[in-house]
Amino acid sequence: MTGPGAPAPRLIEVDPARLGRWVDGFAERHGTLRWTTPEGEPGVVRLVADDGSVADLQTWPAPDSAAVPTSRRELVGWGSPPQTLGLVLLRRGGYAVGRASGDRLVDHKCGTRYVQSRTAAGGWSQQRFARRRGNQADALVGTVTDLVLDRLGGAGLEGLVAGGDKALVRQVLAEPRLADLTGLPRREFYDIPDPRLTVLEHALRRGRAVRVRLRESASAVGD
Repeated sequence: MTGPGAPAPRLIEVDPARLGRWVDGFAERHGTLRWTTPEGEPGVVRLVADDGSVADLQTWPAPDSAAVPTSRRELVGWGSPPQTLGLVLLRRGGYAVGRASGDRLVDHKCGTRYVQSRTAAGGWSQQRFARRRGNQADALVGTVTDLVLDRLGGAGLEGLVAGGDKALVRQVLAEPRLADLTGLPRREFYDIPDPRLTVLEHALRRGRAVRVRLRESASAVGD
């Protein structure tokens, strides 16, 4: 739709409170907008501008009864994320678990735990190293699983934000005791550094954001 020579799509994360202003700016840069709903992408709003640029807006899954906006006027409130979110971040260098109400962390716990990196050594030494590394990873997963159960279990959450090391995170979320949490709508970020409080706060901002897949036309980029 953006034509040959157009740049690759970009993913932008927009704070829900700024969504209306972002849409206004998109219209100012690219022209009058046509509002559509892409086939096969429920809950996504597609804005097609006069110059051929396209922005797909994606928020958290909305209730079945929620109306998809078809104009700037109807956009108010549509991009709002769940009010209560749980956060689980885990890498080999540390972990962070938090609970948020709106844009504020109301409970959190961060910690460090060392899991050795892979080695190129061979033979028995490598096997002993692999066992030690596996034991360290298992201990880390167990620690975080217990922490998630303690801090987030029974908290009445509406969504889950997870991130870090994909394999470790999925080990935690595979725990049967966390079934109530793992059935929640989820956003995942696997490009985060070792979790600390600042990383947890940033993950909350990203988790609440409206995702915009932006494809600008070649003519718009060339202007």
